[in-house]
Amino acid sequence: MPRRAVPTAHRSTRVLVGEELTAATVVIEDGLIAAVLRHDDDGGVAVADHGDLVISPALVDTHVHVNDPGRTEWEGFETATAAAAAGGIAVIVDMPLNSVPPTTTVAGLHAKRSAASNVSVDVGFWGGIVPGNLGQVKALGEEGVFGFKAFLVESGVDEFGCIGLGELDDALEAVAAVGLPLLVHAEAPGPLAAAPPAGRDYPSYLASRPAEAETEAIAAVIESVRRTGGRAHILHLSAADALPLLESARGDGLPITVETCPHYLTFCSDDIRGEACEFKCAPPIRDAENRERLWEGLAAGTIDMVVSDHSPCSPSLKQGGFDRAWGGIASLELRLPIMWTEAANRGFGLADVVRWTATAPADFAAIPGGLVEPGRRADLVIWDPDAGRVVDGDRLFQRHPVTPYAGRNLQGEISATLVRGKVVFGDGQVTTGTGNLLERR
Repeated sequence: MPRRAVPTAHRSTRVLVGEELTAATVVIEDGLIAAVLRHDDDGGVAVADHGDLVISPALVDTHVHVNDPGRTEWEGFETATAAAAAGGIAVIVDMPLNSVPPTTTVAGLHAKRSAASNVSVDVGFWGGIVPGNLGQVKALGEEGVFGFKAFLVESGVDEFGCIGLGELDDALEAVAAVGLPLLVHAEAPGPLAAAPPAGRDYPSYLASRPAEAETEAIAAVIESVRRTGGRAHILHLSAADALPLLESARGDGLPITVETCPHYLTFCSDDIRGEACEFKCAPPIRDAENRERLWEGLAAGTIDMVVSDHSPCSPSLKQGGFDRAWGGIASLELRLPIMWTEAANRGFGLADVVRWTATAPADFAAIPGGLVEPGRRADLVIWDPDAGRVVDGDRLFQRHPVTPYAGRNLQGEISATLVRGKVVFGDGQVTTGTGNLLERR
């Protein structure tokens, strides 16, 4: 019989249990939280005392583009998962595109798993739906993908085509048959075709991707869910104009979840000058009033979660103007301090940030983490919410230093990250090779 791991424990005067910070000792056994005890109770095991640092659930990031294999020079599993560990993240779920091959076949999924041979945190995988591959959905589901992503407009890479609005019903029915959600890049082609083309500067790029593209696509997804009963997830919501549609759909009991990203909650179009292409993403960062309405959507529960949409590339692809540069923002390692900084400035609490970045993504991906309670995965982040830092791209663990957060003052310094009870980040160092590859069943 395999030997059981020796129980350990971590203590602090500030442990987030439920929605309250309390003095407690968290006992860990066999990768799970075995007990949450009084602060002065060691449970008969060795205790690491963290003083008044916060112990809270480690984050889960369900929207990460690792780009490996095929575009490993943009990012890779080793660097992406190191960045995740340094950012207090225990689990990432990898998007099916920007890698070659994409995860649209079982062979593509196997290529991904082979590439993910030296990871620091646990990794799951989304499958992809492209024209002509609905016959792959059952097999990919049986292989353990967490769900399926589809684009309604061009994805930006030739090997991952977009489906049409008229194909939404078929896609939702196919993924519903295997009990999984459909993740939708929700921009509609009509408003994009009618918009002026992007130029080198940001105002022209913003005009080229109007809010109407999102609202039209989201309305179509809602009606398709209503017809089919399938489960949909709206990716990277940027346009606050879509919030009333989503609120109404949720009021009708439709199975739709919604995410947004730190960059939509932090920046606004007025922040973006000249050809600062590190800010380019799709859908785009909109105006300040739109940003604050997204915060209102989070507060109301219309938006469920905040994930990174980490989509890096080599620095040379982030040049040449907004009409040519690659669209994607790198922020995997920074999500917790970004969200804590911006949320605290608006009067939200630590429990809100944890719900948006840990609990809701974990629930969405059916990962038994996201809370400090017995029986959950012992995925924890130990950090100082009162410590400040200035972002230095050269000190991030991601492959390239390009990020729009460079030079920004953030609150929140991560001391350690535990995945299944193992310390994968501590003393400024990442431990590689400790992560597992996950399957959703």
